Amino acid sequence: MAAVGGPGSIEVRDLRVEEVSEAVGVLARGMRDNPLHVAAYGDDPERRLGCHARLMGGLFRAFPAQQRICAARDGTLVGVTGVAAVGTCQPSARQRLRLVPSVVALGPQTAARVGRWISTWAKRDPDEAHVHLGPLAVDAHLQGQGIGALILQEHCRRLDGAREVGYLETDKLENVRFYERFGFETIGQEPVIGIPNWFMRREPRGPLSTGS
Repeated sequence: MAAVGGPGSIEVRDLRVEEVSEAVGVLARGMRDNPLHVAAYGDDPERRLGCHARLMGGLFRAFPAQQRICAARDGTLVGVTGVAAVGTCQPSARQRLRLVPSVVALGPQTAARVGRWISTWAKRDPDEAHVHLGPLAVDAHLQGQGIGALILQEHCRRLDGAREVGYLETDKLENVRFYERFGFETIGQEPVIGIPNWFMRREPRGPLSTGS
């Protein structure tokens, strides 16, 4: 757990089970206008909001063991991310089945685009053991205030403590610069349903423990 002191301070901690619905809302609002989501869901902002909330809710149900880090201010979630531990980021057959209803509910054309998006990301997933970050979002009206940096700082602290490699995807060039600040490096770039995507990797930092 990490916190930044002062009035209205931000607490960074694990997401609680009872906060999942609130977290889905944060992710939907915070990622509504991402280029990839515009391409997948269409031009209507309200439709994008609903579609992404449906997809995120499905992911939370399909991956209940996913680690989730959130940022909260005065008891209200302001940012959230999902973290797949080593060996858990690609869905099992059962998890795929649990996700199908949420994807189908998006409509046939949107579901097809989301399917191509997920498939492209899966093909780029590294063979090496890694911890997979995403989705990550700060609520739309609070972006640019350093909340995402606090979440990334905590995520990287955990990566370094466990000596684990980090990995993520992003569809925004400004996010590439942001992740680079925390030690991520671009290892590939590829269009996903017509949108440039960057694939990034991070080596653990800090000295190895040598023992006595």
